[in-house]
Amino acid sequence: MARTSERKPQQKRKAAERKGRFSEYLAALYLMAKGYRIEALRFKTPLGEVDIIARKGDLAIFVEVKARKTERTALDAVSYTAQGRIRAASDLWISRHPKGHLLSQRYDIVAVLPWRLPRHFPDVF
Repeated sequence: MARTSERKPQQKRKAAERKGRFSEYLAALYLMAKGYRIEALRFKTPLGEVDIIARKGDLAIFVEVKARKTERTALDAVSYTAQGRIRAASDLWISRHPKGHLLSQRYDIVAVLPWRLPRHFPDVF
C-alpha cells in the first residue's frame, strides 16, 4: 500500500509537467499565428525561467504561460516573486543577445484555458 501512495505524488508531478509543456507549445503556436517569432522556449537560468521568448520587430516579449480553468486564476497565478524571477532571467537573455541593447522589452501572460483558444494578455507586468 505504501508504494501506491508514494507513486501518486510523482505521477501527479509528471502529469502537471506534461500539461505545462503542452500548454507552452500551444501558446507558442498561438503567438506564431499572431505574427510573433519564437526565439526560445523554456529559457532557464540560475536566476529564473521564462516560458517563451518571442520577438516582433525590435520588441522582445517575455511570456509566462499558465494553464488554468479561468483567465482570472491564470493571471493571479503569476506572483510578484515569479515576476522578479522572470525579469531577472529576461535581463540575462537581453545581455547575452548580440543586439539586446537595441530591443525594447515587454512582459506578457498567455492563459491556456480548457476547450478554448489561449488568451494573450500583453504588457501585464
